[in-house]
Order: sequence, then C-alpha cells, then structure tokens
Amino acid sequence: MADHNAPIKRRKLSDEVQERLLALIRSQNLKPGALLPSERELMAEYQVGRPAIREAMQNLHRLGLIEIKHGERPRISEPSLRALVEPMALGMHHLLTHSASTMDHLKEARVLFEVQMVRIAADKRTDTDLQALEDVLTAQAQLRSHSAGFLRHDGLFHSRIAAIGGNPLFASISSAMFDWLAQFHVELVRKPGLEQLTLDEHRAILDAIEAQDADAAEKAMSDHLTRANKLYQQDHARET
Repeated sequence: MADHNAPIKRRKLSDEVQERLLALIRSQNLKPGALLPSERELMAEYQVGRPAIREAMQNLHRLGLIEIKHGERPRISEPSLRALVEPMALGMHHLLTHSASTMDHLKEARVLFEVQMVRIAADKRTDTDLQALEDVLTAQAQLRSHSAGFLRHDGLFHSRIAAIGGNPLFASISSAMFDWLAQFHVELVRKPGLEQLTLDEHRAILDAIEAQDADAAEKAMSDHLTRANKLYQQDHARET
C-alpha cells in the first residue's frame, strides 16, 4: 500500500524531458533513422535549459534508442541486440564485484545456457557453420601467445555455436555472459599456461557438433566450462 504521508520526490528536469521524448517517439511512431527535434527546438518547446535536454538525450543514447553525432540532430537508432545488452555491463560489474552469489548464479546460468546451445548446434549445424567454427579455432590456435586475441576468439567460438540455432538473441546472450566474465573476472575464462587445454576442449566440442552427437557435445561443453569453474575455485581458495 502506498504511503500517503511520504514526501513527494521532485523529479529531475532531465527525467521529465526523457519521458516526453519517449512519448514523442511512440506517438509519432518514429522509425530508425528518423530525426528528433534539435536542442534549440526542444528547449523552446519544453521551456528548459540545454543541460536538461543533453542529459535526457545522453540517457536515451545509453539505452541504445537514439544516435548522437556532433553537429547533427539526434536520430532514432537502428535496433541492435548488442545495444540492449551493453548498458547492463556496469551494473553487472557492480554485482559481480560485490556479490559472490551473483557470480555463482552467472556461472551456473552460463553452463546451462551453453550446453543447450551446443545441443541445438549439433542438431542444426551446416557445412558453413562447421567451417566458421574451424576458422575461429584455427585463428585462436595461432594466437595462443597473444592474450587478448586468444581470449577474444574464445568468446567468438562460443557465440558462433550459439548463433547456429538461428536466434540472434542466443548469440548476444552468449557474448554478453562471456564479456562480463572477461571484463570483470578474466580468470574464469582464461588460465595462462592452459591455452592448449582450451584448444583441445574446443576441438572436442567441434568434433561432437560435426558428428551431430548432441550428448557428446553437451558433455564436452559441460566439462569445458566446469573445468574452468573448478580452476577458478582452486585459485580463489589458495588466495584466501
């Protein structure tokens, strides 16, 4: 039940501007590429200063709803799943840094998600899919002494598997989970000195996908991810 005695909170001007801009976008059914009014026009219409307009615009930009380029009027963005996921990164950083349970939940969710993705991949893969995975694995092997490149191709290998299902959300979710771990707990996705083990495990996953053996693919993926989790737990135990 609402507390009718609670003080009424004053809203920031930028919040009000943002709400009105969202209402404008909805009411006019603005499509990707459509231009929004200029800062000057919005200042005159809403009777507010430039800082409130700019803060509202930046908020919408961070949400992936509009594009802002210097010297141009803002325009409606092209829809992008990555633009939807990326703004979550800072919030995930905070959670993963300060909540051990969130880290455990993310590791569990990633294993459950990836084993389902690899089962779908084993069922649906085409020769083109297999070649794309082979190319990623070959490039990763060549980058074993290049930490950043090796890690980037590690994530790409997993997102390419997720993409085989044909649902673009799968690939975006796979990339997001990997990126969160790579940015904030890189030890969960890369262990220096164990590059060849990672490559061998990726090879086992790819071989099972090629053989269209969903059970073998699931086991190879589960072993791969839980191995990484166990290595993390061992290192964490030594540090504490």
